[in-house]
Amino acid sequence: MPLLRARRASRTLGAVTPADFERLAELRRMQAIALGLLLVMAVVFAVSFALQDRLPWLGYVRAAAEGGMVGALADWFAVTAIFRRPLGLPIPHTNLISNKKDEIGEGLGSFIEENFLADEVVHEKLATISGARAAGEWLRQPRNAEHAGSLIASAALGALTVVSDDDVQELLEALVRRHVIEPEWSPLLGRAAESFVAGGHHEALIDIAAGRLEHWLLAHPGAFDRVASSRLPSWVPSVVNRFVDDRLHSEAVRFAQRVAAEPEHPFRLAVQRFLSELARELQEQEGLQEQVESFKREVFDSPRVRALAASTWESARTALEGMLREPDSELRRRLDGALRDFGDRLLGDPTLQYKIDVWVMGVVEHLVRSYRHDLASVVSETVQRWDAQEAAEKIELQVGKDLQFIRINGTVVGSLAGLSIYTIATLLAAAIPG
Repeated sequence: MPLLRARRASRTLGAVTPADFERLAELRRMQAIALGLLLVMAVVFAVSFALQDRLPWLGYVRAAAEGGMVGALADWFAVTAIFRRPLGLPIPHTNLISNKKDEIGEGLGSFIEENFLADEVVHEKLATISGARAAGEWLRQPRNAEHAGSLIASAALGALTVVSDDDVQELLEALVRRHVIEPEWSPLLGRAAESFVAGGHHEALIDIAAGRLEHWLLAHPGAFDRVASSRLPSWVPSVVNRFVDDRLHSEAVRFAQRVAAEPEHPFRLAVQRFLSELARELQEQEGLQEQVESFKREVFDSPRVRALAASTWESARTALEGMLREPDSELRRRLDGALRDFGDRLLGDPTLQYKIDVWVMGVVEHLVRSYRHDLASVVSETVQRWDAQEAAEKIELQVGKDLQFIRINGTVVGSLAGLSIYTIATLLAAAIPG
């Protein structure tokens, strides 16, 4: 049974794809041609050998046919010995590929490493390719941009599916704690307030506050009812009480109007001094700084704040997944548009093309330089994992057709050599006296 399976395997040489079977058919056709030439030489030899005594000129034909048979058989033996033992005989130095499979794999790996993955070869090839321009031409096509956007969306969805909510929450919390909570806020707030006041931005806030206060007071004329009159003696007439409250309301409205209208109003100057002193104290007073830091820790360590952060992430994730899945969502449309715009920019900006090509070249050369041996070892390790007979069959399937020309050429060259030798020998024999 093993012998039968081996014979069946040798008939197909491991062909598994339509292209493999086409190669197998071409190989069998060339083998048939080479064998046919050998048989023709054998028939010619037999006929000429039998008739050469009656027809002396057939001696030349016999010599040519004899040389052709020798050449055909010798080259058949040579070609066959590469892949298997001729006629199954244990002749030394035959079945070369099976016996030298591992060495062949190592040789191929070394050849690829030294000739295809060499630094100068990779650099020269990358220098002739403008990947940035090709990417720009590809991305500017709407269909290609949509396809790229779909791939990005699928990758993002995959990442959202794989990543655990707890892991994301812990990561965000760690990042916020490291970059937001742990740094001291007081000096930063002090410098921000100092810059805010120096730029005069507080004036706009005062204008807004004064305008809103005036609008509210006018809309609520009874806002000061019994605020001041409630402190007057009970024997004071109610008319006086009402006058006091109305007067207080009018003064408040007038105060808001003056603050809004006068750039040098004392209240404005007082606010500016207050903010300037607060900015300085935030940067210098340790007591105030400790109060700010204590308030910060109290807020961020609150369970409610952490629960709010968790619910915010869940809501954001749900919304993001929905937008990524929907091809017509605003996010997907903006992503497709951004990719097309990027393609247009790549085509229209040679400097950007050059920068990207140089960056890609540097990355690829670094990867090849770092993993060149590993890439080449894939070939040798793959060949080493092959069965010895399987390796011979795979190689024969790829190159066996071309090797049959050796047999055909051997037949022709052998015929010419046999004819030449016989002719020279005949001429010499005729030239030398008996």
